[in-house]
Amino acid sequence: MQVIKREYFSATFLRFLLAGGTAAAVNVGSRIGYSHWLDYAPAIVLAYLTGMVTAFVLNRIFVFEGGGGSARRQFVNFALVNLLGVVQTVAISLLLARWLLPAAGVRWHAEDIAHLVGVVVPVFTSFLGHKYFSFADKASVVNRA
Repeated sequence: MQVIKREYFSATFLRFLLAGGTAAAVNVGSRIGYSHWLDYAPAIVLAYLTGMVTAFVLNRIFVFEGGGGSARRQFVNFALVNLLGVVQTVAISLLLARWLLPAAGVRWHAEDIAHLVGVVVPVFTSFLGHKYFSFADKASVVNRA
C-alpha cells in the first residue's frame, strides 16, 4: 500500500496526468486540423504522433525533469512504453467488451465502457514505465534495487 501511495499520490503523478491530458488535447485538436488536408485515417496517425511528441516533451521537461540519459534514448524508450500501453488498451478493451461485460450481463455501451477502462489502465503502468525506464537515471534505479 505504501508503494501505491508513494507513486500515485504524488506531485509527479499529478504532473504526469496534466501532461497526458494536454497531449491528448493536442492529439484531438491536431487531428481536426490535419483532417483539412488528409483523409481521416492518416490524420489520426499523424495526430497520434503529434500527441506522443507533445507528451514526450512535457514529460521530459515538467514531469521527470530531464531524467537520465540522452533525449534520443529517452524518446525510443518512451515510444516503447507507449507501444506497450496501446497493446494493453486493445487487450483490456477486447477482453472486457467481448467476454467479461457480456458474461456479467452488461450490454448497454459495453464497448464504450470497455474502451474507457482500457484507456485508463495504461495511465498507471505507463507512469511507472516512464519513471523507471524512459526517464530513469540508471544509476539511481540500480541503487534503489
